[in-house]
Amino acid sequence: MLINLVKSKIHRVKVTQTELRYDGSITLDQNLVEAAGLRAWERVQVLNENNGERLETYVIVGERGSGVCCLNGPAARKGYVGDTLIVIAYGWFTEAEAKGLEPKLVYPNPETNKLP
Repeated sequence: MLINLVKSKIHRVKVTQTELRYDGSITLDQNLVEAAGLRAWERVQVLNENNGERLETYVIVGERGSGVCCLNGPAARKGYVGDTLIVIAYGWFTEAEAKGLEPKLVYPNPETNKLP
């Protein structure tokens, strides 16, 4: 049997911009993407602490060191610049893999979205 568990999480990243006229997704600083073990086009769940919105979308890798967190396309309607988000990726694991699972947890600087 496979179990769906949290693989990685970027906790409390701030929205730096929104782009409504875009195909859709969330653009994140490449440093955050790599630290969380994410990859381009990976499906993620995005939780907005400010308004309670939850959505599923995919990752677009942004400029390294930019601190970018941009809600694109329809996701742009789910938050505003300055909102705090939690970005979660899940994976399917066997019972054996689940026992040793340690999700990658990333806590960016709350002012810059950069790694400490």
